[in-house]
Amino acid sequence: MAIKLKAISDITTKWSRRAGAAGPDYQAGVASPKASWAGNAQAAEAAYEAGVQGAIGRKGFGKGVREAGDEKWSRKTLAVGPARYGAGVTAGVTDFSTGFGPYRDALERISLPTKGAKGDPGNVARVSAIADALHSMKVGK
Repeated sequence: MAIKLKAISDITTKWSRRAGAAGPDYQAGVASPKASWAGNAQAAEAAYEAGVQGAIGRKGFGKGVREAGDEKWSRKTLAVGPARYGAGVTAGVTDFSTGFGPYRDALERISLPTKGAKGDPGNVARVSAIADALHSMKVGK
């Protein structure tokens, strides 16, 4: 016996109506979680690694990109991104300062070699000094 389902338009309409009204529930869940997000995320590291390795094995990333394509990416990004962009930046000011601050300080401590004439191969040493300092910050050396 075949499974009887509602029409996709009916399912979509209900999903949109119910999910669209769930903002207060979402907010309440984040404000008062049943368990620690960080604790659960850390406990799931092995499952995350297994999932990523599985996706690599089946080439899932590239498959997903091909299935979505530029049209879907553009359409969905333009539909929600511009309205959220400014608020996201505002909400991220403290995190940006905290995250970028140590790199900014490391850049300020670099003593760059003397700048040569345009095209002087020695100028690459200036770039290398910056790249080395930032890489050391990133990998914790």
